Amino acid sequence: IGKELHQKLLERAKTRRNWLEDWWLNVAYLDLRISTQIHCNMGGPGPFIEHCWPPKEGTQIERACVNIWHTLKYWDLLRAEKVAVERSGNTVLDMSQFRMLFCTCKIPGVTRDSISSYFKTEAEGECPSHLTVLCRGRVFAFDTIHEGNMVTPPEIFRQLTYIQKRCHSEPDGPGLAALTSNERTKWAELREYLIDLDPKNLTFLEKIQRSLFVVCLDDSSPHATPENYTEVTKLGLTGDPTVRWGDKSYNSIFFSNGTCSAFCDHSPFDAMALIAMLAYAEKKIIESEGKWKGSDKVRDIPWPEELVFTVDQKIIDEIGRTKEAYYKKVSDLHLVNYAFTSFGKALIRKKKLHPDTFVQLALQLAYYKCHGRPGCCYETAMTRRFYHGRTETIRSCTMEAVEWCKSMLDPSDSTYQRLQLMHKAFAKHNNMRKDCEHGKGFDRHLLGLLLIAQEQGLPVPELYVDNAFTASGGGGNFILSTSLTGYTRFNGSALPMVPHGYGFFYSIRDDRIVVACSSWKSCPENDAEVLCRTVFQCFQDMLQLTVAAQL
Repeated sequence: IGKELHQKLLERAKTRRNWLEDWWLNVAYLDLRISTQIHCNMGGPGPFIEHCWPPKEGTQIERACVNIWHTLKYWDLLRAEKVAVERSGNTVLDMSQFRMLFCTCKIPGVTRDSISSYFKTEAEGECPSHLTVLCRGRVFAFDTIHEGNMVTPPEIFRQLTYIQKRCHSEPDGPGLAALTSNERTKWAELREYLIDLDPKNLTFLEKIQRSLFVVCLDDSSPHATPENYTEVTKLGLTGDPTVRWGDKSYNSIFFSNGTCSAFCDHSPFDAMALIAMLAYAEKKIIESEGKWKGSDKVRDIPWPEELVFTVDQKIIDEIGRTKEAYYKKVSDLHLVNYAFTSFGKALIRKKKLHPDTFVQLALQLAYYKCHGRPGCCYETAMTRRFYHGRTETIRSCTMEAVEWCKSMLDPSDSTYQRLQLMHKAFAKHNNMRKDCEHGKGFDRHLLGLLLIAQEQGLPVPELYVDNAFTASGGGGNFILSTSLTGYTRFNGSALPMVPHGYGFFYSIRDDRIVVACSSWKSCPENDAEVLCRTVFQCFQDMLQLTVAAQL
């Protein structure tokens, strides 16, 4: 049946520039009915504590306005189409995901969600220019352009201070934003109910959807050090749901001790687009030593507008119920975000090894050590060398990796045997990555064959109902859900794909490897802390192997 289905896929591809795009969006994201805010969103801590901005009470607003201003400058560059096209070697990469960083929001539907993006380049026309601010259960908005010019950090400071003072001296708002953390159909129904309650509610919802991004003023003060980002990452991903708009493509969270975090809906883009924007802002913040060095003049701009939703007892009860369910679910999360500081990319490259493969193989070995069996693994490969390309799956749990793991755990095997097997495992992984990036992976193709069969009312091919298919991770059943978040100071995380799985996300820097590892406490045999520590031990073991070989 495969040949026949493949022909049908080729037919589909004739009429579309990317045969996978709309299918992927629906199957991977928009058709999901679980709480996507918990299970799909991604987030990560700002690395500013490592240079300009160590945690310090009373700095929340002043840091927020500098950070926001640089983000607005990036929006300006995007609108002017002046953001440099990214490349992989000499190949240009697709930049379409960058349009979704601003003015983008997911809208819940009863059976399928949709994405609304209101971003326009200067050539395309008018683009919304206001921000949404969430604070103590209340919602505010203000424009970032006044009389044709962008607001400055002192002007943003004035706006945020106004909001904060009001929120801290008046009763909390209803916390409507928490509703975005519901299961999707439930949220869609409640959203319809809200709109029926008062047409003004629709105007406010659209104002949030259209806004550039959401600024979240969070009262927590997460502990954070350059070696341990656990608390700030955890709160960024699963903090107070009344100050996150889970469907917004970008929430910029500022904590009361001046630490910060990003929190994003995953459907419109993958992490690398976000990281490019965050890295731009970070570079500018470092250049100006975290301060605003321009004019302190504050124009007489309109005060922020509060979006006062009309709510009734039913909505208030639903918000309470939603928060309770949300906290129950996120309290089951075990997440750690630690830096391994013994070495990083510099030393790994010196040993002529690929840093990403190095981490993936360490994870395979660590999982084998902790669980006594191989762990099926999803690693993200980027397919942006294709039009509107997003990702392909690298299945890191190869026969070669498993053979090497067994050898590492077999006391009778020699260092030489282990090293030979390790090099084989490296070569296999490196080839797979290359294949996947060049459109020669197989997971998206297998998905296409399944979907074309379903679309044409044909029986589901036997392969997809075979236990081995699921055991190998097929159908989104990977025990290890992993991704390299690049070679910058930004790291982040999403949560495990399955109840008995792990999330494992890492950034590789010259002198360190920063890992965010997560699991569910309700799965007693999994422990994110133990797996993470074991991976760090495996880093040392692998380095020892290369050293011993040279002796």
